[in-house]
Amino acid sequence: MQQSPLDAQHRQLGARLVEFAGWSMPVQYQGVLAEHMAVRQGVGVFDVSHLGRFRVSGKGTTRLLRRMLCNDIQAVKPGRAQYSMALNDAGGVEDDIIVWRLHDEEAIVLPNGANDARVQTLFRSEAPDSVGFEPLRETTVLLAVQGRAAPELLETTLGWRPRPFRVEQLEGSWGSGWGAGTGYTGEPGGELLLGIETGQEVFAQLLAAGVVACGLGARDTLRLEMGYPLWGQDLDPTITPLEADLGWVVNWEHDFRGKPALERQRKRGMNRIRLGFVMAGPEIPRHGYRLQAGGSEGTVTSGNFSPVREKGIGMGYLSPPPVFHRGSRIDGVVEPPLQVLIRGEWLTVRLQDPPFIPRP
Repeated sequence: MQQSPLDAQHRQLGARLVEFAGWSMPVQYQGVLAEHMAVRQGVGVFDVSHLGRFRVSGKGTTRLLRRMLCNDIQAVKPGRAQYSMALNDAGGVEDDIIVWRLHDEEAIVLPNGANDARVQTLFRSEAPDSVGFEPLRETTVLLAVQGRAAPELLETTLGWRPRPFRVEQLEGSWGSGWGAGTGYTGEPGGELLLGIETGQEVFAQLLAAGVVACGLGARDTLRLEMGYPLWGQDLDPTITPLEADLGWVVNWEHDFRGKPALERQRKRGMNRIRLGFVMAGPEIPRHGYRLQAGGSEGTVTSGNFSPVREKGIGMGYLSPPPVFHRGSRIDGVVEPPLQVLIRGEWLTVRLQDPPFIPRP
C-alpha cells in the first residue's frame, strides 16, 4: 500500500488511516462532522495526494485532449482549469477528470486515484510521438484548501488568492508550485501541486495558521451535499454523462471518443436517469439501497447524513426515467411518490436537484 508524503504528519496529528485506491490515507482526525463544519464555516486542508496527475506537453497536446475528453479544452484559455470526462466507445465514463491548461500545448491532467495508470495508458495509446508524458504522483504533494475563509487565508499565508478555475504558477518564501481555484467541496479555495518537501512545509504552515486538517470522510459528505458525483459509485464505464444528468460537460462542437454513441442516445432517449432526493428525517439512504417511483426502479449510488440539512440525502438511478404526473421539483413532492427502501420499509422522499444546500 502506498503512503502519502505527509504520512508521518498525519500520524502525529492522530489521524485514522484507511486504505483508499491503494493508498493509506486519513479518513478523519477529530471526526467527520467537526471537519465537515470546519470547511462550511471556516477553512480546512485535505491531503489528496492519492489522486492521479500527470503532465502532457508538446506539439499535438491540445488535439490529444480534445480527442480523449468530451469537454473541449480549446474552449478555455491557458491559465484555466476545466472539468471533463474520458469516455469509451459506448459513451460510458471511464473517468471524470480535471485538466489544468498551463500553456497552449501543455497541461496537467488529474484523474481519480484508482484510474491514474489506466487513464495515462489510454492517453498514451492515442498520443503522437511529439507529445510527452510526465507522471507527477510519485514526486509531488496535492493539497486542497477549502472553505469560506480559504481565499483570505491562502493569500495571507502563501501570497496567493485563488480564483475559480484559474491556474497559476506560484512562488514565495515557502517554495514554488502550481495552484488552481478548484476543489470538491463546493466552497471557495484551491488546490496546490507542490514538490514533496515544499508540500510538507506548506501543510505545516497551514496548520500553524489555524487551518483544520480534514480527512476523506468529510470530503465525501461535503461533495455529496453539493451533488458532485463520485466515480465508481455515481459514474462508471456503463453510465453516460447524459444518464448522469451531466450533459453540460459535453461539448458537441468537436470530435471525441464516444460522441457517436452519445448522439444516438440523445436522439432515442435514455433508459435511466440520475436523481437527487432528501429524506424526511435523519435516516441514511446508503449505497445500494433500492429506489422506486411508480414503474421505475433503481438503486441509491451515494447517500449519507447532511450535517447542514440535518437530514439524509442521496442520489441514485431509476430505470426507465420516471414520469411524474403531479408535483414539482420545486417542493419535491411528486406523484407517483419517489421512495427508498430502508430496513424493509419504503419511505417517501422529496425529489431535489442537487446541490442539496445553497451555493456559497
